[in-house]
Amino acid sequence: MSGIVESPLLALRAALLALFAGDAELARLMGGAVRIHDEPPRGAVPVYALFAAAEIRDDSVDGARRHRHSHALTVIARPGSTRTALDAAARMAALAEAGAPALAGHTLVSLRAESVSAGRDERSGEGRAVLTLQAVTETP
Repeated sequence: MSGIVESPLLALRAALLALFAGDAELARLMGGAVRIHDEPPRGAVPVYALFAAAEIRDDSVDGARRHRHSHALTVIARPGSTRTALDAAARMAALAEAGAPALAGHTLVSLRAESVSAGRDERSGEGRAVLTLQAVTETP
């Protein structure tokens, strides 16, 4: 190991992937497997999720190196089926709030679902749900 501390944003993203990947109910809602990607996979059939906008801000206090996070996940559903996207987003929100995943090189102070919104892609007609998670991490 080189001693370089992984970005708190990447550490939280990896922890969320591990948390979601192990859930049988989320896998069922996504058609048999938890599928979360950085970019829309070519030819993929919904339901799947994409890491969307993410931001971290320095929130250090009293010598403790802290970061405030905002992470969005967009769940893509088949045309005419926004409910399947909402169901998967709601499950991800429940998982995030139920158990604090372990982060590599960082400590998770808090994690909560801030919002879930629904919509439809104008071109494809695919249903969409956007889950926004808020977190605070500390770096030792």
